[in-house]
Amino acid sequence: MLNQRLNRPLALAGALAVIGGAAFGASTGAFAAGKPDTNARSTNAAGGTIAKVTSVAKASFAATTSAGQKVTVKRTGTTTFQNGSGSGSAKVTKGATVLVLGKVNSTTITATQVVVDPANTGPGTPFTPSPVIAFKRGTQSAAKTDGQVPTDYKEGSGTIVKGTTANKATKAALAAYPGGVIDRVVKLSDGTYEIHTIGVNWPHHIFADPAEKVVGAN
Repeated sequence: MLNQRLNRPLALAGALAVIGGAAFGASTGAFAAGKPDTNARSTNAAGGTIAKVTSVAKASFAATTSAGQKVTVKRTGTTTFQNGSGSGSAKVTKGATVLVLGKVNSTTITATQVVVDPANTGPGTPFTPSPVIAFKRGTQSAAKTDGQVPTDYKEGSGTIVKGTTANKATKAALAAYPGGVIDRVVKLSDGTYEIHTIGVNWPHHIFADPAEKVVGAN
């Protein structure tokens, strides 16, 4: 009788762990409170996204990525706006596609730079990138690998980078795998960059070489 009583809470805990793993994905961390249908988490690091503008307010605008992730973009007095052609400043309007770079906190980006109608011409990859898998609540993350992943890579290792380095790596990752939100860029001990992606079921980690050319993803 005592064993039966002890086993009941253990079985319940195990069932909850399985359900939690299926809902949150293998490597996405905690589900963001108040953010339904997203696997995003806060980091306050440099990153960004490519998305289509759905509404525009005075100090912010809303947008949705090609994989269906909704984001809020905040403007500041130092946010710059430019055309994708690089031919000067641009205005954000509903329906426009934008590349947003800035400080990422879950699905809110405080923009340092917004590029309207960006040219989707990344530095290229030595492989053909697989399609991004959109986030679906209750669906477990996919387990697959593209290209080359550092053999000694451990999630959580490395040093978070910012500024021009983070921006270049973010743009390269989004050119290869559009649809998610980059919430941090990490430099690993071998010089490789790990670009962490949220808001999608796959990929979660995109890897770029020291020249910031995408070489793999998982």
